[in-house]
Amino acid sequence: MVILFCRKVLLLANAKKNTHFKTVDVAFIAIFSALWIVLNLTLGPLSFQLLGLPILHDFGVFFTLLLVAWITGRFGTSIMVGFIGTAIAILLGAPPLIVGFAASAIVFDSFLILNHHKIRVSIKDLAVAALATMLAAYVAGVIIGILFMGNGVVWAFTVWGGWHLVGGIITVAVTLPIIVGLEKASIRKLANK
Repeated sequence: MVILFCRKVLLLANAKKNTHFKTVDVAFIAIFSALWIVLNLTLGPLSFQLLGLPILHDFGVFFTLLLVAWITGRFGTSIMVGFIGTAIAILLGAPPLIVGFAASAIVFDSFLILNHHKIRVSIKDLAVAALATMLAAYVAGVIIGILFMGNGVVWAFTVWGGWHLVGGIITVAVTLPIIVGLEKASIRKLANK
């Protein structure tokens, strides 16, 4: 009885909202999933070969998530890109540790609820996007450090999570100015017509 009541309340609360993905959202999920795969299979290995660090891996992942969140403005698109991209990348030979990035996509997308998934040219929206990126990058580092690196929990929370946080900061420094430029050029409005 309580479950039916809660379900009815949720249905009424969402009755006026379009909670389904539009065709253009599905297209953007597909495009950015492909970008996720390409960047994971190129920047990730390059980062480890050149630096021995995950910084470029973080850049590829969160660059993609920030762009899909910005262009669609919908909850779930970043999660879908993270999960689809990770599954296909693993099938194409990516290391299983990128599952940590798929999990961090949930954190990223959930944190963007604070600004209703609107990444626009305002201090609040950009700050929420920056914090979501950095937090999700750190969480990815901790998950990967604990599950796959084998150096201990403290190391995962300090060293490996810290290096992923640096990757998130670099991503924010590069991607948010790009989004601001695209927003000022009204690209999002053109893409969603």
